[in-house]
Amino acid sequence: MKVKLYQFGLIAAAFVLLFAALPAHAANKYGSIYAVSPFGEIVRDPFGNCIRTPQWTPERDVPECGAVVAVEPPAPVVETLTLGAETLFDFDRADLKPEGRARLDQLVNDLRRVTSVSSISIVGHTDSKGTLEYNMRLGQRRADTVAGYLVNRGVPSQLISTDSRSFLEPVAPNTFPDGRDNPEGRALNRRVVITVTAMEKVITY
Repeated sequence: MKVKLYQFGLIAAAFVLLFAALPAHAANKYGSIYAVSPFGEIVRDPFGNCIRTPQWTPERDVPECGAVVAVEPPAPVVETLTLGAETLFDFDRADLKPEGRARLDQLVNDLRRVTSVSSISIVGHTDSKGTLEYNMRLGQRRADTVAGYLVNRGVPSQLISTDSRSFLEPVAPNTFPDGRDNPEGRALNRRVVITVTAMEKVITY
């Protein structure tokens, strides 16, 4: 037993001498927090532990010496689908057109392909005809119509939230510069925006 302790003492002393002889504080690829050999390899003690320098801190540790590398979680995929007047709503209406129902059926099929959907936001928008309050209600009816259609097709209601922006977020001018009515622009503003958040791509087109 004494022989083994003596041998261990010699080995430990040798490592101490080696550590003292190495340029431990010199810059190296490990940031000088560990003693390295002339070949750039980290020097270890008889127990296999990396020999630290006074510059070592837990924050600067490296995986080669046991540091746990934090893995960033994958970022969610956020996709937006805009359904306009040509597929959804006529002026002052919240009824789905056949084209709108077909497009929502495709979205339902897309949603059935994946299991990582975390939320579906549905926001209704209107043109500028009428008061803010009236159009807020109209936009909400449009969002609720789309949400109801999706739920009736099997989309979990707990994933869905609805809201209205009335005419506050137009994508086209409701009137021309001279003040005349712009029916084409107003049609573009009658829309529903569906935002799907998942851990993978969902919407196919």
